Amino acid sequence: MPDPIHSKRATLHGALHPSPSGAVRIVLTGGPGAGKTIIANWLASENPEKFAAIPEAATQVYQRHNTRWDLLDDAARRNIQREIFWLQRQQEDAIPASSDNRVFLLDRGSLDGSVYWPDGPEDYWRELLTSELAELERYDAVIWLQTCAMIGLYDGAESNACRGEASEQAVLTGQKLARAWFRHPRLYRVDAFPTIEEKVAMVRKIIETVIVRLGHS
Repeated sequence: MPDPIHSKRATLHGALHPSPSGAVRIVLTGGPGAGKTIIANWLASENPEKFAAIPEAATQVYQRHNTRWDLLDDAARRNIQREIFWLQRQQEDAIPASSDNRVFLLDRGSLDGSVYWPDGPEDYWRELLTSELAELERYDAVIWLQTCAMIGLYDGAESNACRGEASEQAVLTGQKLARAWFRHPRLYRVDAFPTIEEKVAMVRKIIETVIVRLGHS
């Protein structure tokens, strides 16, 4: 399946427009093993006055129920995705609108759930009483991270017990997520790297570019 984001390393899809002052929300998305959690926490720990990491809602929900995606039937998957969506929304709504000038790094965004919904994206939006456009507008930028499964470094459940995907499924899920976010006007891509340090450096560079182009101080 072709990758829908045509680039090497990092590119921008769509036009840039000024963002309102205050907190900036940047989604880190991608398939399992893409480095979303590590990178968000790395940057927030490195510079807590500039960055804040918002934890992945899905992992919290799966841990709460002591399960994972591949162990559920469709009815249970719908229930889990509803819970993930509303926890995601709760965490995002707790981000200050203007009083906090940090960049908030979100470990996944609400559109990710549309990929995991058993009945497809349109049914997902109907079920949750929202729309693709409304959810896209919640985020200032999106960075899609390619899973390390592309270069043979994927460790599956070893580093996250909530993962049930094999390498091939991790790649496929990443491609689906890229398509889910394709309409966002500030969509960047970061390919897999041999080391996490290289990937963090690329994400940091993209974020700095986003901050400048948004006019965020």
